[in-house]
Amino acid sequence: MYTADRILKWLIVMAFTAASAALWWPLDAQAVRLKEIAAVQGVRSNQLMGYGLVVGLDGTGDQTTSVPFTTQSLNAMLQQLGITVPSGTNMQLKNIAAVVVTATLPPFAQPGQSVDVDVSSLANAKSLRGGTLIATPLKGADGQIYAMAQGNLIVGGAGASAGSAKVQINHLSAGRIPDGASVERSVPTPWLQGSVVQLNLQSDDFNTAREVADTINKVKGRGVAEAMSGRTISVHLPTEPGERVAFLADLENLPIDRAVPAAKVIINARTGSIVINQAVTIGPCAVAHGNLSVTISSTPVISQPGPLSQGNTVVTEKNDIKINQEPGSLIQLPAGTKLTEVVRALNTLGANPQDLVAILQAMKAAGALDAELEVI
Repeated sequence: MYTADRILKWLIVMAFTAASAALWWPLDAQAVRLKEIAAVQGVRSNQLMGYGLVVGLDGTGDQTTSVPFTTQSLNAMLQQLGITVPSGTNMQLKNIAAVVVTATLPPFAQPGQSVDVDVSSLANAKSLRGGTLIATPLKGADGQIYAMAQGNLIVGGAGASAGSAKVQINHLSAGRIPDGASVERSVPTPWLQGSVVQLNLQSDDFNTAREVADTINKVKGRGVAEAMSGRTISVHLPTEPGERVAFLADLENLPIDRAVPAAKVIINARTGSIVINQAVTIGPCAVAHGNLSVTISSTPVISQPGPLSQGNTVVTEKNDIKINQEPGSLIQLPAGTKLTEVVRALNTLGANPQDLVAILQAMKAAGALDAELEVI
């Protein structure tokens, strides 16, 4: 039988324990898989690019009179096919367009595999809809050919015009060919070279690098992984290729407790977009915000000369300038330690995104914003 005093003492102990735990408990960590925050050094994709021709257009190709390289490319292609065009021939072509072809060669891609390609108009073609890309070599940064592209384009737009009227939906000067390129050469990787690989983190963070190394060592044994810097972790791999694949497959799915990132506010100066991460905090401060608008109106005024005065009619303008400044009251912002509190405090200002950029910069200069401002 519990007495009231024993129950009261038990509640006090539980409350004290909970309060003590709140003091030493660390910041909430975000558990993510290793593959989402790190990649194997040297195992990456490569960009390919080529120049080609799209044929079969319905009169929407390049205006060859103002685009000489389209005609030159066509003559070079015809010469390879054994057809010689007499010099000085004025070819009025409307069904052909010069294009740039791009593709991404994935890691471990082997000859015979297919990759998607993007085709973009290089000159003044009105539309690539219905066109066919003829054989185009795709080269890497070293100038070597790694794939050959060819196929029918898929253009996600449509358009029609008659006279001076024109209707267009989406973009017509770019298209895509699924599996439009065949890999001709593979890119060597350091995957099977040596017994150590490097894991590169997406962002520089010493705590995350240490957490990755500790997690790998707990699962695979002591000394397998070592954090070399805030972005790089060195990992010892088995010697056999099959064992390496299984080893890395296990590592990719390891849960990593990533700590809260550094406080940062990202500002897009072109669009006025503002992104605040969860680590941003503000100190108590007072902010006054008011809108200032300047309106200039111009009214034409016609001055007529008197009868028989032989004067000229003069047209002038009457300008009226008004300046309106709305009163801005001083608003006190309380300290905010959570993202919801920061958002609630900033919303009380009632400022638009452009004004909020200036307010955040002023708060940073005053020491009331505990975050790094980055303008992109």
